Amino acid sequence: MAAKKKKEAEFVGSGDYAFRKISFRDIVSGRIFTRDVVVKQLPYFLFLTVLAFTYISNHFKVEKLLKKAATLNKDIQELRIEAITTSSDLMYISKQSVILQKVKEAGVELEELVEPPRQIIITK
Repeated sequence: MAAKKKKEAEFVGSGDYAFRKISFRDIVSGRIFTRDVVVKQLPYFLFLTVLAFTYISNHFKVEKLLKKAATLNKDIQELRIEAITTSSDLMYISKQSVILQKVKEAGVELEELVEPPRQIIITK
């Protein structure tokens, strides 16, 4: 019981200077950083500062990655549109009527088959 009262007395006695009011003069002069309470909490403040810088850095990296992903998605969409257009043009050009028209325009003397092609079978 006596040890408990001694701890309470030490805590109450040491807190008189530590918890007195902070004035503007203490902040401007820097005396606030010499107080025991602030000195004891300095590692915690440094940890929070490092954590804040890490969080900000992580945020900037994520923003950069999101911008890059948006750019890549836009490029993919443009390439997909280009592929569909090219495929459509190729299908149009490969139609029999278009090919026949191109052959006639070129002046090549080719004729369209009237009969279906025959298969030649060789037996040994």
